[in-house]
Amino acid sequence: MNWRLSDEALTALAETVTSGSNGLVTSAAVAFGELSVTASADRIVDLLTWLRDDPELQFHQLMDVCGADYPARPLRFDVVYHLLSMTKNRRIRVTVQTDEDTAVPSVVGVFPGAEWFEREAFDMYGVFFSGHPDLRRLLTDYGFHGHPLRKDFPMTGYVEVRYDDELKRVVYEPVKSVEFRNWDFLSPWEGADYAKPGHALPGDEKAE
Repeated sequence: MNWRLSDEALTALAETVTSGSNGLVTSAAVAFGELSVTASADRIVDLLTWLRDDPELQFHQLMDVCGADYPARPLRFDVVYHLLSMTKNRRIRVTVQTDEDTAVPSVVGVFPGAEWFEREAFDMYGVFFSGHPDLRRLLTDYGFHGHPLRKDFPMTGYVEVRYDDELKRVVYEPVKSVEFRNWDFLSPWEGADYAKPGHALPGDEKAE
């Protein structure tokens, strides 16, 4: 069974959602067989409550809450909610925007399953959720510095963890400079830059 709706059906759903939301939905678009709508962050609780309770929509299942980082924007973070209607066989994506300091209202009161999703977004991106019952890190250590999925987070991190045999405990230390190397994965399309003449790797001739 293919759950995807036709573009015509999605367009009709977009019109229903936009016209029936009383201004809660600010825009709607159909692309790649999916319906995406945007809303103001401070009204996300009202919007998700309406999407859940409206008898014509019945988006009773929150599938995911995730984040995306666009550092060049003043509102650098997208908070994205994916909803499913089992009875109507429909899906919808709701996106709101926020910055590093402005909290997004928690939707745990609407969908209790959002609790850990919001904790993950806080941990990975540093997005705050006001009214969350237990907003703390979920995937990293409680003493972790930074938010790993931000685009400006260094690949090596800020702190390294190791076990000190003399102290008989785990210690945290600032990350020391790491010497990066030019990895060679034996690509058949291009050879290593450091290969000497006459010592090329098999397949290097294909790059010519």
